[in-house]
Amino acid sequence: MSVNIEFYKEVTTYLQLNKVQLIAVSKTKPNEAILDLHQLGQKDFGENYVQELVDKAAALPKDIHWHFIGHLQSNKVKYIAPFVYLIHGVDSEKLLIEINKQAQKHNRIIDVLLQMYIASEETKFGFDELTLMELIQSGRLTNYSNIRLRGLMGMASFSEDTVLIQNEFSSLKHTYNKAEVLLNSNHFDQLSMGMSSDYKLAIEQGSTMVRIGSLLFGARVYNK
Repeated sequence: MSVNIEFYKEVTTYLQLNKVQLIAVSKTKPNEAILDLHQLGQKDFGENYVQELVDKAAALPKDIHWHFIGHLQSNKVKYIAPFVYLIHGVDSEKLLIEINKQAQKHNRIIDVLLQMYIASEETKFGFDELTLMELIQSGRLTNYSNIRLRGLMGMASFSEDTVLIQNEFSSLKHTYNKAEVLLNSNHFDQLSMGMSSDYKLAIEQGSTMVRIGSLLFGARVYNK
């Protein structure tokens, strides 16, 4: 397993110019590949599977910032609550409640992003704008004192239609701007959108954080 070091250097320069953070998506990749990037200075890695994340966090350097970027089930929160750096895909208030509960048990404040449903596919999860605005305006977020809401996350449709993707990212940026005004919080400063196939489009529309895997590590290999 080799890391595309040339691409890593190119993309980090590009992202730094645009003030965008790189989350290296290391799901299904071996520890050696993560260490290769870590030695180049990469600290932020994204994982989709709870058990894989727990195993890697135990085995790899403690200065790594582990981002959980997959669909998180409430009954799995307890396993990552002691150490997770940022949970990207908080797609329901039920999940917020559980993250807050587990954060309290570990005397931690856990940073989260609320996942917005912006794609045309039915397989994506998340809040819509109306539900998000209702949650913010209700004041219920103050009940979750062990959570720090850092921003929003969304995934565009899996499509080659760049206009469709741009419109979805633009819509999410618009929602983010509305939420930012309502929340008036110094902590609400992250908009996570864009992956290997569309990160440049996402940055054009205001992304502050991109999740790149296959361009760094090569195509994923899943166990049969």
